[in-house]
Amino acid sequence: MDPLERIKEQVENNPILIYMKGTPQFPQCGFSSRAAAALQQCGEKFAYVNVLADPEIFENLPKFADWPTFPQIYIDGELIGGCDITLELFEKGELQKMVKEAAKKWPAEEKESEG
Repeated sequence: MDPLERIKEQVENNPILIYMKGTPQFPQCGFSSRAAAALQQCGEKFAYVNVLADPEIFENLPKFADWPTFPQIYIDGELIGGCDITLELFEKGELQKMVKEAAKKWPAEEKESEG
């Protein structure tokens, strides 16, 4: 499957998704670490894709939404932004509301998953 199609499918099939360097448990950069921590503090499950483990995603994600850096956070199929925007939304209490609303769209039997 074309990498951009895979990205589109991941974004559409995961109400809350972070593309990051590493995993939420073992982040590989400070920006990814802070953004994943903000999502974790929202108290809902979210999907993640380790861009370091998937060179095609790493190379093509910046083209998908015209956003050049990692992490990238998507909620309800929309790019929210990277680390700074995510932390700003968290500090204002807006990220928590967005995440809680999007989390309602997960099938009940799913747990935290890898995109």
